[in-house]
Formats: sequence, structure tokens, C-alpha cells
Amino acid sequence: ELGSCSGKQAAMLAGLAPIANDSGARTGRRSIRAGRPAPRRARYMAALSARRYNPALARFADTLKAAGKPAKVILVAIMRKLLVL
Repeated sequence: ELGSCSGKQAAMLAGLAPIANDSGARTGRRSIRAGRPAPRRARYMAALSARRYNPALARFADTLKAAGKPAKVILVAIMRKLLVL
């Protein structure tokens, strides 16, 4: 099922898409939730390894780190990139 949909849909199904926590004038932090936990758990360890050993994903992570992104945000971005790849 994940292979037959777009990148955004796949990220939503796997629980890797940021979901807004907004209500009225309040805007909350975007967090990943919902979706299926099994694909998310499987990609967590793969993302840790890919960040360390895949040169393209390591450069991507370094770019995000230079932009001031937190470590968990970088890891989730790598997880989503692995899902789309």
C-alpha cells in the first residue's frame, strides 16, 4: 500500500507527516503522530544507520543541522526521505 501512493500520502500512512495542533488563534508545534507505528519503528533504526553511513543522507542531515534544526527533526526528515526513496 505504501508503494502505490505519493510521498505525502505515504508519510501520512507511516506516521511521519507533521500534523498541526492549531485551534483558533493558537498555533501549536507540529508533531508526528497517528499513522501506523510499525513502519515508523522500522525506519527509526534505518535512519540512524543511514545518517551515519549514507553520504547523501549525511550531507542532507548536515544541511538541516546548519539550519538549526533539532536532532529529532533531522532524524524524522531522514526517515521520511527513506520512505519516499
